[in-house]
Amino acid sequence: MMNGSTPQVGESAAPFTRADWTVGDIDIHRIEEIPLPPTTGPWLLPAATADVVGRQTWLSPDFADPEGVPYLHSQSFALRVGGLRVLVDTGIGNGRTRANPAWHDLRTDYLERLAAAGFTPDTVDLVVLTHLHTDHVGWNTTAGTDGAWVPTFPAARYVTSRAEREFWAGYDMDEPRRQMFRDSVHPVEDAGLLDLVDVPAEGAEIAPGLRLLPTPGHTPGHVAVELSSGGGETALITGDCIHHPVQFAHPAIGSCVDTDPEQAEATRHALLDSLAGTDTLVLGTHFPPPTAGRVVRHGSAYRLTPVPSAR
Repeated sequence: MMNGSTPQVGESAAPFTRADWTVGDIDIHRIEEIPLPPTTGPWLLPAATADVVGRQTWLSPDFADPEGVPYLHSQSFALRVGGLRVLVDTGIGNGRTRANPAWHDLRTDYLERLAAAGFTPDTVDLVVLTHLHTDHVGWNTTAGTDGAWVPTFPAARYVTSRAEREFWAGYDMDEPRRQMFRDSVHPVEDAGLLDLVDVPAEGAEIAPGLRLLPTPGHTPGHVAVELSSGGGETALITGDCIHHPVQFAHPAIGSCVDTDPEQAEATRHALLDSLAGTDTLVLGTHFPPPTAGRVVRHGSAYRLTPVPSAR
């Protein structure tokens, strides 16, 4: 699965800043791209009405506004695990032609924030893509000097599940999605950097302490990312199998872009049940700050007990 040799972290690598969370010997940094506009929640999670959100008083003020509108963000997680620099999902990206006005032609300082955390593009060893949606693959590439899109992380393995890539290969895409593949996926494939991984029910370890877990429904090959430290502490990055903490209380609430809503709901139920009452730190790819927490049982469902950033 490896394309070339794994770069070694050396003296030329950017210095690390303090991590947002430390899980055993794993450092986790939240790399903000943008807060998403208030219209995102009602569009993305139509069943998460103001009344439904408002009844979960624990969601305010961090995860929803006083009127019951969910807050959502676009962000990545940069990790140090097993001696590797790892990036999980790459956001929307700058300068893209996108149908969604909130994503179109962004101009953010995402790469500067990533570098400030100690992850300059040339030192990233592994990029994990939970799935191939527009807001998770954008910084896979940047515009080169001739205007062509080139891989942002030239020394990295880019990894996604084989089921995910094969699904989109056979999908009748509309033009906006074809454009996204042209600028954010195909250049990585053409450079020989995209590795496709078979992810069985028990998951697939792709690096020491880093396992992909199958969490289908949002897309057929969607994966969550499980992190395990040498001391036995664990964390889990959700990707889009859970978009917002309101889904802890109401796992039946799905996204308007789930490819299989019933499977997505079943995945959420099973995942939350497995996490409830454990010490696993859960990090939501679209959760606003405090972004991370632990799952506890709450009535007949669940809630998230926040664990704020250490910074």
